[in-house]
Amino acid sequence: MSDNSTDFGFERVPEGAKARRVAGVFSSVARRYDIMNDLMSAGLHRAWKAFAIQMAGVRPGHRVLDVAAGTGDLTIAHARRAGASGEVWHTDINPDMLGEGRDRLRDAGLVLPSLLCDAEKLPFPDNYFDCVTVAFGLRNMTHKDRALAEFRRVLKPGGRALVLEFSRVAKPLEKAYDLYSFKVLPWLGKKVANDEASYRYLAESIRMHPDQETLAGMMREVGLGRVEYFNLSAGVVALHRGFKI
Repeated sequence: MSDNSTDFGFERVPEGAKARRVAGVFSSVARRYDIMNDLMSAGLHRAWKAFAIQMAGVRPGHRVLDVAAGTGDLTIAHARRAGASGEVWHTDINPDMLGEGRDRLRDAGLVLPSLLCDAEKLPFPDNYFDCVTVAFGLRNMTHKDRALAEFRRVLKPGGRALVLEFSRVAKPLEKAYDLYSFKVLPWLGKKVANDEASYRYLAESIRMHPDQETLAGMMREVGLGRVEYFNLSAGVVALHRGFKI
């Protein structure tokens, strides 16, 4: 494999192939994405997202970009906090996930811009947003450093980027977590979504994602300051936050 390769779960694939294969995963799971999230996390994903929303600190009039927004949980919460005077964008690289999210926004009575876009090449001007969030999306990006740099670019000075993502679980829980990840998750995927392979990729992609300290370092390297992270559920998930200084 050439140097222009990247991870797709535990596989090494050409960089150009990862986006296509990730797209296939999320197109496959889009219609049952929310149901599976509830089952896989026993509903805990709602608490993790609620914490991220609180730490985002969105206020009336703020401009907010939700990246890899999918079915729109964070987008909806941001919109309610930003109010009529704010501007909240719902974005995703996958058209099926974007469509599911757009439907949920309408069901919530919200009319918001919903845009198909690549987080590594955001179609927004410099210094535009007060807050950028991504929940459970960064690990699927081919060049995470480019995406983080784009988050910083589009933030106003003083704005903040938040990354909510699966991370490195506390060591005493590793064996149990591995059993759950590689046995239970694929089984759930097969039984509920008729898609064992996509949920095996989910487990593998979590293991390949940078741990808490590594991701914090990546955020600092692209120029974000005051970087901090918060372990949730013993490190199953971590919320990272950094500011454009």
